[in-house]
Amino acid sequence: MAQIQELPLEKLRFHCDDCLFAFETTENIPPLEVMIGQERAVRAVRFGLATSSHGYNLFLSGLTGTGKITYAKSAVQEVASKEAVPVDWCYVNNFDSSSQPLAMMLPAGMGRIFKQDMRELVDDLKTDIPKAFSGEEYERAKATLIKSYQVKRAEIVERFNEMAEANGILPQWSTTGFVGVPTIEGKPLTPEEYQKLEKEEREAIEEKMLMMHERATEVVREMQHLEKSIREEVKELDSKIGLYAAGHLIEALKEKYQDYDQLTTYLEAVKNDVVKHIHDFRPASEEEQNNPLMLFKKPQQDGVKDRYAVNVLVDNHDLDGAPVLVETNPTFYNLVGRVEYEARMGVASTDFTMIKAGALHRANGGYLILNVKDVLMNIGAWEALKRVLKTGCLQIENLGEQYGMLAMSSLKPRPVPISVKVVLIGSAQIYQLLYAYDEDFRKLFKVHADFDVEMTNDSINLRKLANFVKTTVEKEKLRHFDRKAVSKVVEYSCRLAGSQKKLTTRFNELVELLCEADIWAALDESKLVRVEHIRQAIDEKRHRANKYEEKLKEMFAEGKFLIDVSGEVVGQVNGLAVLGIGEYMFGKPSRITANTYLGRSGIVNVEREIKMSGSSHSKGVLILSSYLGARYAQKQPLSLTASLTFEQQYSGVDGDSASSTELYALLSSLSGLPIKQSIAVTGSVNQKGEVQPIGGVTQKIEGFFAVCKIKGLTGDQGVMIPHQNVDELTLDDEVVEAVRQGMFHIYPVRTIDEGIELLTGTPAGEEQEDGAYPEGTVHALVSAKLKEYNDILLSLGKDGDGKKNGDKSEE
Repeated sequence: MAQIQELPLEKLRFHCDDCLFAFETTENIPPLEVMIGQERAVRAVRFGLATSSHGYNLFLSGLTGTGKITYAKSAVQEVASKEAVPVDWCYVNNFDSSSQPLAMMLPAGMGRIFKQDMRELVDDLKTDIPKAFSGEEYERAKATLIKSYQVKRAEIVERFNEMAEANGILPQWSTTGFVGVPTIEGKPLTPEEYQKLEKEEREAIEEKMLMMHERATEVVREMQHLEKSIREEVKELDSKIGLYAAGHLIEALKEKYQDYDQLTTYLEAVKNDVVKHIHDFRPASEEEQNNPLMLFKKPQQDGVKDRYAVNVLVDNHDLDGAPVLVETNPTFYNLVGRVEYEARMGVASTDFTMIKAGALHRANGGYLILNVKDVLMNIGAWEALKRVLKTGCLQIENLGEQYGMLAMSSLKPRPVPISVKVVLIGSAQIYQLLYAYDEDFRKLFKVHADFDVEMTNDSINLRKLANFVKTTVEKEKLRHFDRKAVSKVVEYSCRLAGSQKKLTTRFNELVELLCEADIWAALDESKLVRVEHIRQAIDEKRHRANKYEEKLKEMFAEGKFLIDVSGEVVGQVNGLAVLGIGEYMFGKPSRITANTYLGRSGIVNVEREIKMSGSSHSKGVLILSSYLGARYAQKQPLSLTASLTFEQQYSGVDGDSASSTELYALLSSLSGLPIKQSIAVTGSVNQKGEVQPIGGVTQKIEGFFAVCKIKGLTGDQGVMIPHQNVDELTLDDEVVEAVRQGMFHIYPVRTIDEGIELLTGTPAGEEQEDGAYPEGTVHALVSAKLKEYNDILLSLGKDGDGKKNGDKSEE
């Protein structure tokens, strides 16, 4: 029988020798300046940021706390600082179509300058134009036009009057038009006198009256034409005066911005519009001020100010490179911008000055960092983002119109060309889902940087981890750590990684430990954070989360959970499982039992029969049947019925880490050999009887140790684990100390034969040339029991056949 060697102390966890660090405290070392432990992800990010081809946006995935957002910000900032500052974007009034404001591109910083110039221009126009219209020259010119109009009008009226008098009609005018009164010898006739006239005379007078009415209509039309003509002349005079007052001001701006065709074109449109609306710059008349409808309009001066205002949508004057924007609330409007409204007398109104930029506007020409989960959770945001990345332009829209029943009249600002590199932060699960089900995603986000949760435990990374501690000290303003404390942080990092050969890259959890240790150092009035403060921080953190673990320990102590940690029992093994409550994981031993008896049902998994078994666990049980068949049924059928169950298990069971444990229970039941209850078992098994690695080995060992401590340590207790899991052991100080004192043991096994020998104290047995096993070995006893079952079943079958054959011969 091979002797299984117990694991030595140095293999139970990684011990970080503080002599590896050439410093006394973190005050003597520089902070970390590079990303640690993420070489693959760093290369992917650098590639993605270096290429400008379409669709090479980035998706950064990984568990929370691996430094994705921190690195994304620093890496993008580094690249952006070397790039040119992008242009400003402004919206101005479209005088031809006010519902479609014009988008203007200006060099960085010029947007605010142009806005100020236009504000000053409007102020100058509001001062100079009224002065020009209040001057004597304008009054004389206008008076001349009015006088000319009055003279011509008088001439027209005079000619008409003379014609009327010549035809015996006294001309009179009312608000409704011409009213003629017939006369005889210059004397107006009264209605009575008119009725007394002869019929022929009345008909002659009526004929003349009709003729004069027709002529009066022509006179009225001629006066209207004359009035229209004089209004045009006054308007032309006003335009000339306005152009005289405003032209040189606008021309000065055109000369200042002569290198920018878009601005000179806009300023020319401004000049034409100022001339067209020259009266808007003049003070409102008393009649206009008293008009109640004016309450629904902006004050005249404010209207002029807004009409020629410049809405600087994006102002990059304070940037030193390309913009880097982190949008923490990526709603539809926060991404693409919005058109705001204001209520005036119960009526919602808007104009181009109320257009507000979105994150895509502000990040235009640079980089935008988003949390993909936040984008997906906001209605319309994901589709809007993809649309911008596909088309390369951004159209500000109203989300309500897309989902509403009615289309509302609103502004339709001209679209803005967009060139932005988007960096999405999310989980690997979201990446896989989008890649599989969103055909646009794989075209738009071609660079995937997957952040690992662990890194190699070597001298280089150890020094970098010490530098990371220094970085955290400076950032969070903590006390400095001595080198023994740093060594303990390294050991804690190994435990988080679950391997002696790895260190965790979930730096957020390390930062939490450093901050909490600093608090305990402060309460201890220590100037430095020492190793005892690290231990206290770890213990207190565990204590805050282990309430349910303590409840289970109480149940073990009170005997409510049945388990033996001493003695020997046939068909009974202590298995190990891992439970998780939030971020805290702990081990829990469970009693696994097996009963074998005569029959042909094979192995019955009780959990599977009542649908409490997961697929992985059911697979493990089926492998047991294959193992038994391969080893014991080469020359005879495998005839047995066996039941397996986790005792006092009231929730689902999954995973195959207990398959070797179940096999040991079966072999014990079949052979009749009792199993030591002082040794708990974990490990998966394959069809060949090889023990395979499992997860959570450290927590499982600590869980069984805790129960043994409650029941009483005897020096015989221990745990049997797969040999592949040895380098994943990161046991706590208490378990290591118990092993050092010989009160607890860890045994690595490679095969089922090694495990069953340790558990029963009986050799497993090597198969001989004739296929049999040495007498008294485990396999020999199991083979004998299975042969006994098979012989009994055969004998029962022969008896039945004999009776039938006899009956047949008599017939």
